[in-house]
Amino acid sequence: MLATLVPLFDENLSVMAYSLFSQKANYLTDPIFSVSAQFDGAGSIDGLEILESIGVSTLSDGKVIFIPVNNVSIFASIADTYSVPNSQYVFLIDNTVLPSEMYINRLKDLKGQGYKIAIRKVMVSQYEDYKPVFELCDYVFINTKKVDISKAKVYFTKLYPNIKIIAGNIQSQLEFYNLTQEGGYSLFEGPFYRTPVTKGDTEVAPLKMNYIELLNIVNDPNFDLTKAADVIGRDTALVISLLKIVNRMSVNSEITTIRHAAAMLGQKELRKWITTAVAQQLCTDKPNEIMRISLIRAKFAESLAKYFDMGSVSGELFLMGLFSVIDLILDKPMADALNTLNLSNPIKEALIDGTGDYAHVLEFIMEYENANWQEISRVGILNNMKMDDVYNAYISTLSWYRDLFIDK
Repeated sequence: MLATLVPLFDENLSVMAYSLFSQKANYLTDPIFSVSAQFDGAGSIDGLEILESIGVSTLSDGKVIFIPVNNVSIFASIADTYSVPNSQYVFLIDNTVLPSEMYINRLKDLKGQGYKIAIRKVMVSQYEDYKPVFELCDYVFINTKKVDISKAKVYFTKLYPNIKIIAGNIQSQLEFYNLTQEGGYSLFEGPFYRTPVTKGDTEVAPLKMNYIELLNIVNDPNFDLTKAADVIGRDTALVISLLKIVNRMSVNSEITTIRHAAAMLGQKELRKWITTAVAQQLCTDKPNEIMRISLIRAKFAESLAKYFDMGSVSGELFLMGLFSVIDLILDKPMADALNTLNLSNPIKEALIDGTGDYAHVLEFIMEYENANWQEISRVGILNNMKMDDVYNAYISTLSWYRDLFIDK
């Protein structure tokens, strides 16, 4: 099983939901499976199997998940097979579900049971035929690259006032801004949020420079604990976070100073805590998904290291993933943003030029994020990876990320 999440934003760039895309097996090593998979899906829905085994809190922090179903799996015995409440997900159909009596009756049955329906990949030329399907849908995805979305909005608003319009495949922040100003859209999807707003010689905020200084200190193999503690002391949020984690480790010890707290944590644990805590603070003025991507990529890269025969540099790969969004955080081109950080050349080569051994891991993670399962399968074959190992690495990464924010 392979699985990844694609975020859906509101007009304030808060993540409101995720689309879950998944695939069973490796189509390149099991071509028969690729032909028969759609027919094998009659008794199961991959997305619901994942929700059932992992839980919504681990997968998406409790946010609603759009789960694709095809023209066969839509007839699965859902209520008898899965216990996940239908309030936590929306079924996402496409134009393989035809506007015929058989499918319309099934959709009516699902609606009657309280399920919500979304639809995508319907061409403008099919709109008239799909009227009875649209009438049963709660959401419609409109691909901004293939459809004049402003005209589509007028069409759906007039004929289906209860349907919520999701603007999909948005490429730039300017396009996103224009759509939010236009209004009338419920959610927004696309890679636009991963595009930095570069502003030439824009100065980095002093607080962010404080965080970057701290990261540079702890990236030194033999960094000075007291120096790190002094920089932490400049930021109240970091001090509170440090004291919380030290108090959990040493219940019976009285913490007298920040240096004392740093010493109790120790060099290794302090480096680990600073790396994740600072990443969170750097992203406070950015969409919450940027921080999530930064930390997920970092841990996923670390977890994948052994499968690329790079276990000895797993820590370096963690940093590469962590700083893969530094251009977004600082609103600078990647090369300029990385000039503020003391990182190794292999990390810089991967992030700036996409070259070197580390770049292979980063490319794999990016393709995984985009649910490019064919490329993931190809790289898996070249590296003798089992897809279950990749899936388990991703799920353990999501669990790690969830646990970061549990106030124990």
